[in-house]
Amino acid sequence: MTQAARPGLRPGDSRAMQRNYGTIPTMTSSDTTKQATLTAILYLWLLLPLAGNAFANVTPALHQYTITVSADLEHMSVEARFDGRVHSVAARSPRAGRYLADFQNCDDDPRLRMRNRRMIVPAEGIRCMSYTVNLRAAASEQRQNRGLSADNIIVSPALWLWRPEITHTSELLVDFNLPTGINVAVPWQALDEQRTTYRVRKSPENADVAAAFGRFDYHEIAVPGATLRVSLLRGETAVDHSELLRWVKAAATDVSLAYGRFPNPSPQVLVIPVAENSRRSGGAVPFGRVVRDGGESVELYVDPAQPLSAFLNDWTAAHEFSHLMLPYVNRNHRWISEGFAQYYQNVLLARSGTYDPQHAWQKLYEGYARGRMSRPELSPNDAAEGGKRDANMKVYWSGAALALMADVALREQSNGQQTLDSVLQLLQSCCLPSDRVWSGPELFATLDDLSGRTVFMPLYRRYADAAGFPDTSPVFAELGLKVEDGRVRLLRDANLMAIRSAITEVDSATASWRQQLASNIP
Repeated sequence: MTQAARPGLRPGDSRAMQRNYGTIPTMTSSDTTKQATLTAILYLWLLLPLAGNAFANVTPALHQYTITVSADLEHMSVEARFDGRVHSVAARSPRAGRYLADFQNCDDDPRLRMRNRRMIVPAEGIRCMSYTVNLRAAASEQRQNRGLSADNIIVSPALWLWRPEITHTSELLVDFNLPTGINVAVPWQALDEQRTTYRVRKSPENADVAAAFGRFDYHEIAVPGATLRVSLLRGETAVDHSELLRWVKAAATDVSLAYGRFPNPSPQVLVIPVAENSRRSGGAVPFGRVVRDGGESVELYVDPAQPLSAFLNDWTAAHEFSHLMLPYVNRNHRWISEGFAQYYQNVLLARSGTYDPQHAWQKLYEGYARGRMSRPELSPNDAAEGGKRDANMKVYWSGAALALMADVALREQSNGQQTLDSVLQLLQSCCLPSDRVWSGPELFATLDDLSGRTVFMPLYRRYADAAGFPDTSPVFAELGLKVEDGRVRLLRDANLMAIRSAITEVDSATASWRQQLASNIP
């Protein structure tokens, strides 16, 4: 999708911007429609505190940003007007000061200064400021750009967004002025159909999210309960994106099989090609991650040369999308969030027909075995602390063992009326997406409260600080999962065979649709 040309910047006129990149183009009469839209947005925003949220008696401070990007993606000019005086302005990255080409206060505010690459705000505060960022130089330090075409760049807002702290009572309104044909992809809440005006609210800020600028394809994909905002960045060679879009839709639909809907109503999804000379033999999707930074963003790094079948059989997207079923859990307890995603990537691929049940249980067994061999002297909490070598498998699979135990216990205690799926659905309804960091005990206590049972916290108390790995052999035996020479057999006379079957029960409609996709039938 293309954007209309912006006042003060003609399509292709990068030299004019380079000469005057410290100034911000002013709004002209030709911007009447845009101004009316922004006015309506601001008016609605002021009404938000009356909507009954936790801060109903507090009107949030609204800091307004106008960001102009040059046609050659070399520079970005920013004007910020604050809701009252602010006394601290910072960028998330300590390296952001390297890329400031110009900065100045406005009106009659005292002059801004830089010290050790940090912006120093006068004691009395400032009401507005403008600055320019060397966008291309900032992009050069981000490895994601290695596989992109010259007209696509990724630059995290941590390197270009200088702002006051965002809290429950302060937010940003960001408006992008983009040259014709240039798109922007950010995880923030879009407020207009053109995707140029965004609301930035408090978030866990667990990592520096990728923001993309350039000539790339944007699509909105409807899946149960959500619309995915998908940006497919261009790589070194042109590819047909239609198959990638089918794969993203299939993976998101798989995750909706947990409780009938996708957990986030409108996440950003960035599909990023990896460089041809650095592609590993790790499959169609070598890497993925979820970032909660102003919104929830799923980044999927792909080898676009792989066939559609390789993408449909890859588990990475199912794993990353499954992360959205939980809030962001602090790093000391990340074994819970990683483990739940590991459990669901296998269970959901079985339900979609991608894995047969035996293969799904085999994958879980092999994962538990790797976790058991990983640093047996450490507990899950110990393994999740930074700097622990060779502890990744314990981090990734300990929580998966607890997810299985909790799922089976819920189903058994409720005679099949309650499941891990249904409890996570209650969590989604009450608490997601969440704008803060959760602890592991807080999450498990909440899941117990929602279920009305005491399943999760007893598991946490038993295993979180205990050296070794949660013992899954008793629950495997009850489910009728017999392991012989490393291979899982599904027995037919087990006490909990019905629960085993229910966990991986195939959704026939999704399985049939996936078969059509694999046969390249639209």
